[in-house]
Amino acid sequence: MRRTQRTVAAGVLLVAALGLTACASGGTDTADGGTRAISMGVTDPGTLTPGRQLVAYDFNMAVWAPLSFLESDGTLNYVQAESIESDDNTTWTITLKDGWTFHDGTPVTAQSYVDSWNTVAYGPNAFENSGQVANIVGYSDLNPAEGEPSTTEMSGLTVVDDLTFTVELIGPDSQFPLQVSQAQTAMYPMPESAFDDLDAYNTHPIGNGPFELKDDYVENEPLVVTAYEDYQGDEPTTDQITFVPYTDDTTAYTDVQAGNLDIASVPASRLPQAGDDFGDAFYSFEAPGISYLGLPLWDERYQDVRVRQAISMAIDRETINEVIYGGAYTPATAFTPAIEPGTPEGICGEYCEYDPEAAKALLDEAGGFEGSMEIYFPGGGGLDDFYNAIANNLRQNLGVDATAVPSADWAEFSDNRTAGNIDGPFFSRWGALYPSQQATLRPFYVEGGGCANCIPWYDADVKAAIDAADAADTGDGTAYAEVQELILEEFPAPPLFFETYSYVTSDKISDLVTSPVGNPRLTNVVLAGE
Repeated sequence: MRRTQRTVAAGVLLVAALGLTACASGGTDTADGGTRAISMGVTDPGTLTPGRQLVAYDFNMAVWAPLSFLESDGTLNYVQAESIESDDNTTWTITLKDGWTFHDGTPVTAQSYVDSWNTVAYGPNAFENSGQVANIVGYSDLNPAEGEPSTTEMSGLTVVDDLTFTVELIGPDSQFPLQVSQAQTAMYPMPESAFDDLDAYNTHPIGNGPFELKDDYVENEPLVVTAYEDYQGDEPTTDQITFVPYTDDTTAYTDVQAGNLDIASVPASRLPQAGDDFGDAFYSFEAPGISYLGLPLWDERYQDVRVRQAISMAIDRETINEVIYGGAYTPATAFTPAIEPGTPEGICGEYCEYDPEAAKALLDEAGGFEGSMEIYFPGGGGLDDFYNAIANNLRQNLGVDATAVPSADWAEFSDNRTAGNIDGPFFSRWGALYPSQQATLRPFYVEGGGCANCIPWYDADVKAAIDAADAADTGDGTAYAEVQELILEEFPAPPLFFETYSYVTSDKISDLVTSPVGNPRLTNVVLAGE
């Protein structure tokens, strides 16, 4: 069995946890009978526009090109950008490469980026990914606490000439060049025609990347993209990609086994057997994803830090990983994934180690736990065994009446979590969009940072420490260690696992390539025989 370790991110989504049931099977031949075409199982996206999409990362990274691209070895290369420079880490000058066009033939200019980012940021548009541009000066003007915004443009964006624009941030941030890399899709440009009718644009988005959409998007129908002849970046290794929508990830998995699909993510229930099923066609990429057990800190029963620490120490991460995930994950020892530079692995210490006797003693010291404990998680995504195992650990090791309770689906879980209608521990995870501790710490521990109600726990000292670390230009991530020390003191929620993202492929593919955002790099897939 080959396990290719790479960095990966799936954004805020639970693509591996929520399902993908076949609505159609994808062929692997091009329309003219050629063979340089592949198919991939995906969740039906609903929204394709980069500033709005939530589950269309693979489609977006095929149809658009980013300003910068982070390679697996940590090198940051420029794609659409010629340069991204700053003297103070607060005001950045972005210079674009000349000659690039959108798929409709219009040029990609500095104005394209400024107009796109303003559209994403404008509150009334309600773009789901607007938080990705929230650190630009003027974002708050487009998102006032009350009433409608009085402007449609962020004052921190200035067009210098056709190929140059400046970006002023609300404070120094050395991580900005990473924020405009491949998975931060809100940073992608849109052509002028998009702003006339955003709904129409979502039906047939036009990008600046290596592939263009062939036909209009139709819900639950395959999306076919073909290589864009005038693309100015590196030529893709395939001519066509078909994104096939599924509502059950196990069906996608078995379709790859049958040769009806070329790429699929591995459902949690199949991780223990994927190596035997697929051999060298099973890929597990190291990822900037981390799971926590969220705790309802609004409930007085969880107010004592010793209760929170006891819950963490009562969870047998090693056994859960081996039995349920086939050893694919790594028990967490810090508050950010190990792949993110500078993560102080081991900082969690004894509180992330399995010690049922010490856990029970600590809970008793805190006064015990009154009443029952319902662990709430999204139903329908194959997470039942995982949360049942956690409930069993807490019941057996702490003597708590713990049970795992699934929601009907992801939507119901999300609604209840957002509304705070949860009175027990709950599903909480984040997949960073670029491998920096900033990309995990801000969503979890800064209010409005991107993962609302993931824990939630917000502390002014932690926010100040994150801001200071953002400003520090160490390049190795060590500036964030102080942040993790502060989090450890209060231990708001137990970190569970550093994640990997796993995929299987058909015989048509000889190598699946990734990058530090983890989704397969579909422009670089190596086909068998080539």
